[in-house]
Amino acid sequence: MINYLVEALKNKIARYSEKDQKTILEAFEVAEKAHSDQKRKSGEPYIIHPVSVACLLTDMKLDAASIITGLLHDTVEDTEMTYEDVKKMFGEEVAHLVEGVTKLSKLELSSNHSKQAENFRKLVIAMSDDIRVLLVKLVDRLHNMQTLYHVTSEKSRRRIAMETMEIYAPLAERIGMRNLQDDLQDLAFQSLYPQAYESIRLRLDTIEREGLAQIDRIVRKLRRTLKHTGVNARVHGRLKTPYSIWRKMKKKNISFEQISDVIAFRVIVHSVADCYQALGAIHNEYTVVPGTLKDYVSMPKPNHYQSIHTSVYFDSKRIEIQIRTDAMHRIAEYGVAAHWEYKQNVKLREGRQYKWLRSLLEILDSAHSPDEFLEHTKLEMFQDQVFCFTPQGDLITLPKGATCIDFAYAVHSDVGNQCTGVKVNGKMMPLRTELNNGDQVEIITSPNHEPSPTWERFVITGKARASIRRYIRTKQNAQFLNLGQAILRKAMGGSDNTVTLKDIRGHLSFFKCDNMDDLYAALGRGDLTAQEIINRAKGPVHPQAKPDFNDLHALAIPEKEDKRKKKQSGDAAIAIKGLIPGMAIHYAACCHPLPGDKIVGVVISGRGVTIHTLDCDNVQHYESQPERLLDVAWDMSETDIYVGRIFIILKNKPGALGILSNIIGGEDTNIVNLKITRRTHDFFDLYIDVNVQSVDHLNTLIATLRASSVVSFAERK
Repeated sequence: MINYLVEALKNKIARYSEKDQKTILEAFEVAEKAHSDQKRKSGEPYIIHPVSVACLLTDMKLDAASIITGLLHDTVEDTEMTYEDVKKMFGEEVAHLVEGVTKLSKLELSSNHSKQAENFRKLVIAMSDDIRVLLVKLVDRLHNMQTLYHVTSEKSRRRIAMETMEIYAPLAERIGMRNLQDDLQDLAFQSLYPQAYESIRLRLDTIEREGLAQIDRIVRKLRRTLKHTGVNARVHGRLKTPYSIWRKMKKKNISFEQISDVIAFRVIVHSVADCYQALGAIHNEYTVVPGTLKDYVSMPKPNHYQSIHTSVYFDSKRIEIQIRTDAMHRIAEYGVAAHWEYKQNVKLREGRQYKWLRSLLEILDSAHSPDEFLEHTKLEMFQDQVFCFTPQGDLITLPKGATCIDFAYAVHSDVGNQCTGVKVNGKMMPLRTELNNGDQVEIITSPNHEPSPTWERFVITGKARASIRRYIRTKQNAQFLNLGQAILRKAMGGSDNTVTLKDIRGHLSFFKCDNMDDLYAALGRGDLTAQEIINRAKGPVHPQAKPDFNDLHALAIPEKEDKRKKKQSGDAAIAIKGLIPGMAIHYAACCHPLPGDKIVGVVISGRGVTIHTLDCDNVQHYESQPERLLDVAWDMSETDIYVGRIFIILKNKPGALGILSNIIGGEDTNIVNLKITRRTHDFFDLYIDVNVQSVDHLNTLIATLRASSVVSFAERK
């Protein structure tokens, strides 16, 4: 076996210079001697592995230094050889590459998520200095995956396969090495889901055996079509890989039989102009499948992949066609290796093709933890990315579909939390705007602003979602605590109450609270009621009670306060001042309460308090649970914006909706939602939600609407 591999290596390096050939063979002899006492898990001589890696690297047409690194990549880690030995024999460049691969090899990723995240940080740092380090490591991983069946432990096989699927295959994709990516994914897929792999593989073998004639017929017809239009092209068909088919079956929730483009056809032409001429000829000859045209020639992918993709119907069967030039084909197959020039030391800092790697390093610098970095990189490398810039020209990399809020949190968590507005390419845009490649994004912040709970609905990055949740959770807990204090203060202010704070502290352990703050928060959330607490406090002290000295000042009721003051305190309703909607309190959508309405709070477990109008029908459901009803009042010193709902019967006349909009805008209000529930020849029935400051503001608007000639009827809902 080893003799066969050595002969194969000699044949593959024949195109290199005599000096390079000599040095490569010297490296083989050094590696063979260093590994002479070592065996692979298969029982074969260890040297088989580095020689196989070197052969795979020569297939990619990499430089001599990379081939030598492939032969020596395990010597420093697994033998008596040192960095200085390699440097002395083969020079600093090779020694530097071997050292880089050695660093990556030491990253034994475990199932522990935090450990894996930390090691991924190290991986990016190690490969960032010279992209060839990553190339050698990827090929090293490929050969290990090809011989993975020799690993006897199923748990170890699955761990290595999952690591390959989640980290190494996406890295191969990022540097445009499609063949390497496909091989890594298929080998990992085979280990992770052997039954699914075998089933798809058998079906593909059947298609290949039975469909060769059909493939040849399609290839011949495509060639004739292109030749008639003056396009010289090479055309060939290929089966899709088992993993790509399984991924499509899983993503679209379809069976193998429902996949119509198992076979893809490639058209290789000489120039970019020929690409578009070939596309026109194919579309003129065959029926195009709508929505399948993708032009990666004028808009290349981040890894510099270029091709035109289209799908057409051929004899009622759907086929996929990719059109590209020879140069594009080399890049599609070999990625960064297609750009290689012998003896050229291509570094990360040179060339535009490595911007994605620089962006990973920038995220690494700004990430607060290994997990956060992994969330930004490993998980998002499966998606296409968009590259955006700050006004200062700093690059921010985000997954496709990311919004301005995602961008703000990518800059810094504080920037995201304080974001009030955004300019995209100099124009004010909504915060939920999806970003595109090349957008310049300016985030407008205010130190007094806070994230909205609704942001979580449209952000897509893990960092943004986690930051919003963390901030809202912290703020919400503070709101629940303040609300709980107010509820208990009011309950203890009743004229018939004899319970003191000291009594309540004696029962904290009964309520599973460590201190009074925990009790207030549970009360504010609705997990407890004030009456439950007071009733329990009237009984004997809980046996596991512990003294609590937290927040003795929290309730503005002294321990020995006289009853007359308590009565005065109890007369006041709880003002909903400073309680942010969506956190500790919620405004009911059934009645849309507004300042000026008589209101009541309904305590709902886990959600805090929902504010209803006093005459709302839904409040009647809680009459049997008076402990859930809370006397609340508006704080009229604040001028927040609320939502009011109006039902309108509008005359069906040209321009009527425009007149309606002008009336609403003229009363310093804004439409936030509009729904047409019924339409006849003469009238429209509308429900309109508008932003108003109070019930008086809404009533003024309704009166103005009723005075309009186009409004037949208007009332609050």
